[in-house]
Amino acid sequence: MPESTPSPSSPPVAERKDTVRSHHGDAFTDPYEWLRGKDDEQVLAHLRAENAYTAARTSHLASLREQVFSEIKGRTQETDLSVPVRRGTWWYYGRTVEGKQYGIHCRAPITDPQDWTPPQLTADSDVPGEQVLLDGNVEAEGHDFFSIGSFDISTDGRRLLFGIDTEGDERYTLRVRDLDTGEDLPDVITGTFSGASLSPDGGHIVYTTVDDAWRPDTVWLHEIGSEPADAVRLFHEPDERFWVGAGFTRSDRYLMIGVGSSITTEEYLVDATDLRQTPRSIWPRKEGVEYSVSDAVIDGRDVLYVLHNEGALDFELVRVDASDPSGERTVVLPHTPGTRLLDVDTFRDWGVVAYRRDGLPRVGLLDYESHAVSEVAFDEPLYAVGAGGNPEWAPPVVRLGFGSFVTPSTVFDYDVTSATLTQLKQQPVLGGYDPTDYGQARVWASADDGTKVPVSLVWKRSFGEPGKAPRPVHLYGYGSYETSIDPAFSVARLSLLDRGVVFAVAHVRGGGELGRQWYEDGKLLAKRNTFTDFVAAARHLIADGYSSPEQLVAEGGSAGGLLMGAVANLAPELFAGILADVPFVDALTSILDPSLPLTVIEWDEWGDPLHNADVYAYMKSYTPYENVREGVDYPRILAVTSLNDTRVLYVEPAKWVARLREVGADALLKCEMVAGHGGVSGRYNAWRERAFEIAWLLDVLGLAETDQPKSTAASS
Repeated sequence: MPESTPSPSSPPVAERKDTVRSHHGDAFTDPYEWLRGKDDEQVLAHLRAENAYTAARTSHLASLREQVFSEIKGRTQETDLSVPVRRGTWWYYGRTVEGKQYGIHCRAPITDPQDWTPPQLTADSDVPGEQVLLDGNVEAEGHDFFSIGSFDISTDGRRLLFGIDTEGDERYTLRVRDLDTGEDLPDVITGTFSGASLSPDGGHIVYTTVDDAWRPDTVWLHEIGSEPADAVRLFHEPDERFWVGAGFTRSDRYLMIGVGSSITTEEYLVDATDLRQTPRSIWPRKEGVEYSVSDAVIDGRDVLYVLHNEGALDFELVRVDASDPSGERTVVLPHTPGTRLLDVDTFRDWGVVAYRRDGLPRVGLLDYESHAVSEVAFDEPLYAVGAGGNPEWAPPVVRLGFGSFVTPSTVFDYDVTSATLTQLKQQPVLGGYDPTDYGQARVWASADDGTKVPVSLVWKRSFGEPGKAPRPVHLYGYGSYETSIDPAFSVARLSLLDRGVVFAVAHVRGGGELGRQWYEDGKLLAKRNTFTDFVAAARHLIADGYSSPEQLVAEGGSAGGLLMGAVANLAPELFAGILADVPFVDALTSILDPSLPLTVIEWDEWGDPLHNADVYAYMKSYTPYENVREGVDYPRILAVTSLNDTRVLYVEPAKWVARLREVGADALLKCEMVAGHGGVSGRYNAWRERAFEIAWLLDVLGLAETDQPKSTAASS
């Protein structure tokens, strides 16, 4: 019988259409699996009804949403320029223009080849010789969604390769632009994955395509000027557990083809002068061994720096001969427990090493001769730093990005010879922002098994030091894939801090904050540690006087959305509200179906419940959808999703919200009908989306009664 469309004043009630899922002797009756029918008009009507209900339930927040949006907009320098990056004979940079949704990619000629100091460009003045390469606002015309997935310039600077997605499903159409004429060439390649590259000579495109499960599995070589159907298949990976990617090294000497699962990798090398040759494996893949490769020339000899974890939990760096990579290994940086080596970027004269120690990311300069690493020091207690924007092979400086909870994103050049940092730019924050008005610190919560879990805090000082009396706290978490949630500045977050909210990050197991073991202890059959760590962080904040259950809200997205669903079931009494962005809340259903995007690849992270009864039982014990409980007073819940998301399908939060409603939970679903995993496109759209979420959080915290930020402890 067709579902009736409820009025926005009452929650939509999804029709029950029971289907039975049977595995390992267990039968699970699923009443809402029918919502997976993305093209079914009944499904679309239900999603529209959910949106209408959410709009009605949050209509009283319209003024607050507009105020928060105005705050974000008012603190942002809308017309701005990025710091130029040098490549070849040009400085490359991006522009944003007030009133325009998307960035504009530009370049200007280098006037002095010996001068590596970026020109001091201003957003409101003409740049001599400026050339607009790609204007996202022009390309996005006529589309509700717009995203760039590939952007590359040929080494000689004469051609631009770009890939565009106008649906949100992360399938990109590639085009080539002649930068001498500004005209697009006839070459159009559809259905590609992100990250395509131009060959160093500018004559070929290297790109990847996906299989039916949205797994990048094939690398192609297209000769510019030929028919797309004539592309040469360079590499194909048949194993469904592995993703494939390809790109050229900084030296332009090699094409690297990388094959990887969550626990195993293999790299292939192709000489850039003969791209049609058979790729040669650097080290044959070995189950559980991960490695990554960068090339260099030492004493006239081609070498490869290989970062690997074979017998080295936190990774080791070795050097091998490029002609015989499986031969003798020279240990450059030995395995040091507690120092997780993350990446090595090689340049002509030195390398840049990224690593983690004491829960923070760090960078250092690697001396090729002595193997010594000189760490670039910063004096904040919590921060994030990394190298980026360094396309040249032999620069005298390294471009670094730095930031913290209180320091806006800052760009430095590090002079290798003098070991000095030069600040090039700091993200402007309008309206009189003063970082000394805000504090940041780290506290430690005790998990059930005694493990100490770090929790980072940031707050506005005028409301007093956290922990003196319970106050509103916004607790964020993720905890999967060894992804670290490092200190970072957010303009939008100021709208919470300036109203007296403390922002906190629970660095739970499953993330990478404390090294590889921290990740291992929060995956597969140890996954529950991720959830209990978050609960422990919440309990600590309440017990030590930072907050109270009535003043504590939680947020997480994607795999962090699974965390949100799990803690809602485990400890609903600790939270006033939970915000789940594109949440992975029907994980068992998804991981049981190999035909779905990412499923087989995800078995290394979550386990294989399809073939392993123990994994099935363990996942069923924590996945949010199956474990919604009767007779529980759930916190208020807002789930945000996108119809075209290919990573976490919209059906997961749709089913979860329908099930929560059955047990009386106050749950809202907001589904973007034209968007992908990252949400809506366009900066103003994104600001409005975040303003919607912040207004909801403030409402849950009881801070929606006034449109204006508060500024004193008394007003909190």
